[in-house]
Amino acid sequence: MRSLLFLGIMLLPFQAHAANFQRPIPNPQTATAEGWFLLASVALLLALAAVQWLVSRR
Repeated sequence: MRSLLFLGIMLLPFQAHAANFQRPIPNPQTATAEGWFLLASVALLLALAAVQWLVSRR
C-alpha cells in the first residue's frame, strides 16, 4: 500500500504537464460578414447624424 502511494505521488507531476499553447489562426472575413459590418456602419452614421440634428435644433 505504501509503495503504491509512493508510486502515485511520483507519477502525479507527469500528469500535471499541460500541452503547449497553440495560437489560434483567425479565419478570413466572409462577404456576408462584410455586408453586415457595412450595414451596421451606415446605421451608426445615421444615428450620429440624427443626434447631431436633434442637438443643434435646441
